[in-house]
Amino acid sequence: MLKDLILVAGIIFTAVTAVEIRRDDQWPPPEVVAIVQPMRIVCQEKTGVTDEAIREFSDGEIHEDEALKCYMDCLFKEARVVDENGELHLEKLATHIEKLDEEIQMIAIRMGKKCLRVKGENQCERAFWHHKCWKTADPKHYFLL
Repeated sequence: MLKDLILVAGIIFTAVTAVEIRRDDQWPPPEVVAIVQPMRIVCQEKTGVTDEAIREFSDGEIHEDEALKCYMDCLFKEARVVDENGELHLEKLATHIEKLDEEIQMIAIRMGKKCLRVKGENQCERAFWHHKCWKTADPKHYFLL
């Protein structure tokens, strides 16, 4: 009886906490995909990260992968959203976000406002921290290309 209750509680918890990610013809936004695709090619070559590692982080589970962490950092640098020390600069990021439609802007703002106290010993770790925080803050809308 106790085993059955524990099993049912586990199933209910999983069903309640499971979040369906949004993937359709409008998400990730096609305009963002078009902008990021050339950066993806450059950063994959620089870091050696695999398509599978990117896809798993984006659509699956958060996982530790050094090449992936540095890929995330590379994307920030290629997008020129870092300051002179290589740290993510929110005002520079905001200039990119402001060019997108209002729905995307609001999603990005809600996702980002929970992720302001960055942690990490180096730039790759800090880039990973941002992505992990954004994914945790809004797993439905988070994506990594």
